[in-house]
Amino acid sequence: MVQDRTAVDAFTDFVTEVQPRLHRAFEATYGIDVGRDATAEALAYGWEHWDRLQKMENPAGYLYRVGRSRTRALRAPLRVFPEVETGQWPWVEPALPEALARLPDRQRTVVVLIHSFSWTHAEVAELLGISRGAVQRHETRALAKLRVGLGGGK
Repeated sequence: MVQDRTAVDAFTDFVTEVQPRLHRAFEATYGIDVGRDATAEALAYGWEHWDRLQKMENPAGYLYRVGRSRTRALRAPLRVFPEVETGQWPWVEPALPEALARLPDRQRTVVVLIHSFSWTHAEVAELLGISRGAVQRHETRALAKLRVGLGGGK
């Protein structure tokens, strides 16, 4: 029984650290409802496979991929960002949600985590299981597309 309690404690500590980051990443990529479901699916899988997961080099990144695959059917037709009514949020460019929605998932995730949630390139790279250079490339491409999409030119 002591060993089971140790596993529960270790998983609880892991969830305390990782859950907020996973949730923000999923929400940034798929919206509030699917983001919540993806987080729950990923963490449930993590608990079921904790003995194997805790030995991994990047368990959070692995769970990010699990959440993505387990919610694939929920994601397809949904709008990720709500429409912004003029004057509702004066600090938000009204065309920004639509421009973000047009970005590929990976680019949208990178740009939102870095520029909205102040994640570092290293944190995003670790979560997504890609190199820092790949994060930089996704960010650069996403920002260029956003500039064009919002009428700012190249």
